[in-house]
Amino acid sequence: MFTEPVQSRAQRRQLSREKVLAAAERLFREQGFDATTVRQIAAEAGLSAGSVMAVGDKHGLLVAIFDGWIDAVHRERDRARAERPSADTVDDVIALVEPFVDYFALDRELSREYAATIVRGRHDSAIFQNLGLTLIGEIQQVLSRAGHDEDRAGRAARSIYFAYLGILMTMSNGALPDDLGREQFRDVVSLIVNRSEE
Repeated sequence: MFTEPVQSRAQRRQLSREKVLAAAERLFREQGFDATTVRQIAAEAGLSAGSVMAVGDKHGLLVAIFDGWIDAVHRERDRARAERPSADTVDDVIALVEPFVDYFALDRELSREYAATIVRGRHDSAIFQNLGLTLIGEIQQVLSRAGHDEDRAGRAARSIYFAYLGILMTMSNGALPDDLGREQFRDVVSLIVNRSEE
């Protein structure tokens, strides 16, 4: 009688997916997105090119890599919700977006390619679409906990979110150095938070 567990088809598919995404991310970061081929990803993952394409083309793989990371940040936040906010509303808002700014700053070329893929609209990203709503909701909660009026907190949260996107895109194309971009985002958040207190 066999005692080893039999992998289901779904488990094998998930394992292949994880191998493909890990190999793709490693190669994208080492060689660059454009220089990496599906065949190289397949060889790195120890799978066939068909198995890679079953997960997605290069752009689809890139979206899945970023989406997986974004989703993991939010799952971790859900587990850590019990943590107390700091006494500084601006710091609390900055802390919400900082992991995303840090991740996008890791590899500007890859981040630009991800953003371009999303903008082109050929590869849907439910995670990216939901990220905006989630971040706006999280920012609004921080502002509400700090005593801001619910309506103003909502408007301020949306303003902060769109300022974050603008600064992130400006930083990712190299037009704004990281430290200056972070400083300017802090200024924007401080201005909006203080304005919504009036």
